[in-house]
Amino acid sequence: MNDTRVALVTAAAGAGIGRAVAHRLASDGFTVVVTDTHERRAAELAGELAELHHRPMSHHRLDVTDTDAIDAVVTDTLDRFGHIDVLINNAGFSVSSPIVDLDIDAWRKCIDIDLNGTFYCTRSVLPSMVERGTGAIVNLSSTAAWESIPDHGSAYSAAKAGVLALTRVAASEVGRHGIRVNAVAPGLIYNDFLRRIYPDDFFAGFAERRTFLGRLGTPDDVANVISFLASDQAAYVTGEVYGVSGGTAPHA
Repeated sequence: MNDTRVALVTAAAGAGIGRAVAHRLASDGFTVVVTDTHERRAAELAGELAELHHRPMSHHRLDVTDTDAIDAVVTDTLDRFGHIDVLINNAGFSVSSPIVDLDIDAWRKCIDIDLNGTFYCTRSVLPSMVERGTGAIVNLSSTAAWESIPDHGSAYSAAKAGVLALTRVAASEVGRHGIRVNAVAPGLIYNDFLRRIYPDDFFAGFAERRTFLGRLGTPDDVANVISFLASDQAAYVTGEVYGVSGGTAPHA
């Protein structure tokens, strides 16, 4: 049984936001359950966090479209640590294509990972949170949820808009049980993975042209906001969406 707070983070072992969140929550004192489709990287990150913070961490290979696998991870975490205090729904997939050219399977994959996966994980952890009368869930949306530009693609924009609606409804349902549900909506957040997707000229001048702060966002910028929402400092914050875009896509 673990007396420290426990956070389950999906898609945590990559080079971007999930990894930064896992590190930040571990620094905040959480035992972090690292989940990812890449089992080796998940194991490596859990080991790295355990060594840095001198306490047990956990890892699982997890496909957030597999409800049986999600339930197994949640059950194992509860058996091992006794509780799940925080869920970070970070897993995502993006496909950018005009609607007339968008492959149906690509549409389904994006909706299934980004929106359905968020629902599946939330649904799985809620019973134990309701039983304890406490918990916090932070969902990763995107400024694509409200930006009226084609850059993000219809599937990704639709899925991330759905995440915001799911966040609000979930918050209204479970607030009376002491559970808070919020969303974070990043804009362009730089990481090495994006360099493999977008050409260099995509990044050239972006900070100067569009952000109010004159720089690109980093995974740590997002992790800092998630850290706040996962903490007791946000005890009266629920049903909200926090944009992290450097001013490129304000939202109210």
